[in-house]
Amino acid sequence: MNFKDLYKTLERNKYYIFSYEDILSFYPDERRESLKKTIYRWKKKGWIYPLKRGLYELTYPKDFNTSDMYIANKLYGPSYVSLETALSNYSLIPEVSMAVTSITTKPTRRFKNKHGLFIYRTVKPKTFTGYYVERHGTFNVLIAEPEKALIDYLYFKTYRHKRLDLKDERLDKDMVLQLNKKKLNRYAAIYHLNLEELYAYL
Repeated sequence: MNFKDLYKTLERNKYYIFSYEDILSFYPDERRESLKKTIYRWKKKGWIYPLKRGLYELTYPKDFNTSDMYIANKLYGPSYVSLETALSNYSLIPEVSMAVTSITTKPTRRFKNKHGLFIYRTVKPKTFTGYYVERHGTFNVLIAEPEKALIDYLYFKTYRHKRLDLKDERLDKDMVLQLNKKKLNRYAAIYHLNLEELYAYL
C-alpha cells in the first residue's frame, strides 16, 4: 500500500480523520506491524498528523479545514459537543469557548493537539441524549440541542451542590427565552434539576 492509494481511498470515503482500524477495514490484508512502520514514516514526512495515539488527520497534499467540533466527536466517543462550546455556538453566552467541550458516557478526559484543547465531561447513559447532527461546512457534527446544552451546563455548574449565581453566567436572556420550555423541563427532569431559579432570573 502506498500513500497515494490510501489518500484516494480515505478522501473518497470522507475519512479525513482515521485510525489503524479504519485503514485495516479498507486494506484487510495489511499486517499491523508493517502498517505501524508505514504510518510512522508518513507522520515524519508531515503527510498525516497524530491527533492522539492511534488517531490521525490527513494533512497532505491539502488541508481539509476540519471542524474542531468534528474532531471532538472523533477524538473520544461516544460523545457530543455541549456545554460552553454549544452555548457559544447558539449565542446563548457571549464568550467563545477556549476549549471544545463535550459530553460522554466514558471517563472524563482532556486531549490537546495543534487544534487546541478538548474537554469531555461524564454523564450517566440515561442522560446521554438531546443531541442531533449539525452541518459544519462539509462535516456532520454531533452537538447538543440548545436546550440540552443549557441543561448540561447548569447540571455541571451545580454539581455536588455547588451554588450558582446566574448573574455571573452572562446568559443572553433574550436567547434563553426563545428556547423550548417543554424541552428544558424534560432535560432538567433527567438530571433532577429544579429550574425555578432560572425562570425567576429570566
